[in-house]
Amino acid sequence: MSAQSEGNYAEALQNYYEAMRLEIDSYDRSFILYNIGLIHTSNGEHTKALEYYFRALERNPILPQAFNNMAVICHYVRLSRL
Repeated sequence: MSAQSEGNYAEALQNYYEAMRLEIDSYDRSFILYNIGLIHTSNGEHTKALEYYFRALERNPILPQAFNNMAVICHYVRLSRL
């Protein structure tokens, strides 16, 4: 997560993809997917971010952070279309 907190999103994504390859626990994978969604959100890639938040919720239906971020993206996209 240090790469992500330092703004090195490319390295962070590589680390998360590697973590997804290694992690077998569905609950833990949900947080990895959530963090990938965060990076895509930070990069303005809203469609990709929503995809990863949905994938996180499939593995952990009680992940309020993912619901919140999805709502923020939908609100942002709606406002940008006005």
